[in-house]
Amino acid sequence: MSSVLTVDLVLRAVREGLVLVLVVSAPPLLASVIVGFIVSVLQAATQIQDTSIAFVPKLIAVILVLLAAGPLLGAQLVRFAQALFLAIPTVR
Repeated sequence: MSSVLTVDLVLRAVREGLVLVLVVSAPPLLASVIVGFIVSVLQAATQIQDTSIAFVPKLIAVILVLLAAGPLLGAQLVRFAQALFLAIPTVR
């Protein structure tokens, strides 16, 4: 019976970890996709095809999103790590 609880606990922790990865990575990825789409439309309209024109705005957008959402995302990571450390003694 104890091994069933341990397996369930580990599977739940892995599932929550994967969901946390999606939640933490979503804001920068969405910002990069949106800015990349806008820049590509502007490049197509002006027929300027330079890779740095597409890269720099995406980099700036990702940095701004990480600065804005960083404390919230970091707090979620810390809560998850604390929950894992507190669950270690229950695993046998």
